[in-house]
Amino acid sequence: MAQSIFSLSNRSSNQFWLYSLAGGLYTVGAGYLISKLGGAGAVLAILAPLLLGLLILVFLEPRFGLFLYLQLCFIVGFARFVHVSVPAGLLVDGVLALTLFSLFLNGQRMEWSRLRSPAFLLVAIWFLYTVIELFNPEAPYRPAWFFHVRAFSLHWFLVACMVLVAPITRKDVRIFVNSWLIWSFLAALWSFKQQYIGLSPDELAWLYSGNNAKTHLLFGQLRAFSFYSDAAQFGAEMAGATLVALIRVFEEKKVHYKVAYALLTLVFFWGYAVSGTRSALFVLLAGFPFYLILKRDFTKLIIGVAFAVPLFLLLMYTSVGSSNYQVQRMRSALTPMNDPSFILRLQNQAKLRTYLQDLPFGAGIGTSTDMGARFSPWHWAAQIPPDSWYVELWIETGRVGVALYILMLTGLAGVGVYQVWRLKDPWMIKVMYGFLAEFFGIAVMGYSNPVLGQFPTNSVVFISTILIATSYRWDTKPETSDSEIDQPLPAPLHYEAI
Repeated sequence: MAQSIFSLSNRSSNQFWLYSLAGGLYTVGAGYLISKLGGAGAVLAILAPLLLGLLILVFLEPRFGLFLYLQLCFIVGFARFVHVSVPAGLLVDGVLALTLFSLFLNGQRMEWSRLRSPAFLLVAIWFLYTVIELFNPEAPYRPAWFFHVRAFSLHWFLVACMVLVAPITRKDVRIFVNSWLIWSFLAALWSFKQQYIGLSPDELAWLYSGNNAKTHLLFGQLRAFSFYSDAAQFGAEMAGATLVALIRVFEEKKVHYKVAYALLTLVFFWGYAVSGTRSALFVLLAGFPFYLILKRDFTKLIIGVAFAVPLFLLLMYTSVGSSNYQVQRMRSALTPMNDPSFILRLQNQAKLRTYLQDLPFGAGIGTSTDMGARFSPWHWAAQIPPDSWYVELWIETGRVGVALYILMLTGLAGVGVYQVWRLKDPWMIKVMYGFLAEFFGIAVMGYSNPVLGQFPTNSVVFISTILIATSYRWDTKPETSDSEIDQPLPAPLHYEAI
């Protein structure tokens, strides 16, 4: 007994000295950071223990890294409002790299056989093509490839590995959905603050830097951008969230859920409206009919068209509501040939066609937009704005690349439709309906804006497309309760099945 008490006392003493040493080292380190960096050092000293804890959690559970990646992709938008230089993109890269390392570290628990998924094959082929583009002889500055390939394919490839291999449960899918909707709701509220209360000093500083004021202040009206990269990105996210919430209104059976999602639909739609992003309207115009096709409910599709056509005619051929700026912006989206900016886009594409007619593999990844302006501003690819995700792909990867990319998107949508039509579980069906319709709408909008290459839209698309393609993992009988379906089901579908 005495020996046991002595052993316990000795262990407590060792722990006391260990904690004292750690606390002393932390205090010294915090003091050093504050003395050298001032306020920034104090912030780093506070965040260091939190970051260490997150790092340990990622190593212990790869799924945690995946959801940390999702949250971080929303948080990076705040980087512009912080007076400390934050390498937001590198933080995201670091989280993905650590999560990939964690997959191998916990390899025995991972489901590596799921990499035989058709969706992974499509993403892997596109990723391989972009790797080959590193050796494109037309590239004026080859190291720029490392900056643009992340948004083009690398992140999608890594996320596909993680979603497929990690033992994701039904509860994890619910967390993903709720995280996205909560962030979207907060973004909408922040945009209302910008529109009706005003911008903070940091937001004003961003607005009047570069060309931001030219694109976000039109005729004295602010295009709200919330905490996203720009108003176009924010508008696309709000339109996608509107679509998903609207689908849930139709799919939910209980009245209080219908009312809650109807209110969210109104909030998200007004968030889209104050963004002034005309092209985001096509997320709704393409996504909702696609949802009705998914349901194979052609009666409702015909009814929807019957209601939509008069509305379109009202916007296109009358001036009703023109006194409202948001309504007028929507109207201009349906009459593009009366829009000088759209005509300029067509003229730019005509110039690009001349340059690219003898370049089937493009000018090389990293030659256009911001990377082109940074590393090869003298090159023609950096001097003509693409104003479109697909045009950007056309410039950098050529007609071969953009065709391959569109085939990948079409293939992912096809695999998704096949899987969703096989689902039996009502909750999983309505979630995947929303994801698939939003993916289709965002893909259509990609013709007008490069939202598929920006945080957080691309992160949501990267995760949701693989969730859709492997939704059979969480399918259950309709009568099964949530408490009985926390674990993923075995994968019944590989290449041979389609």
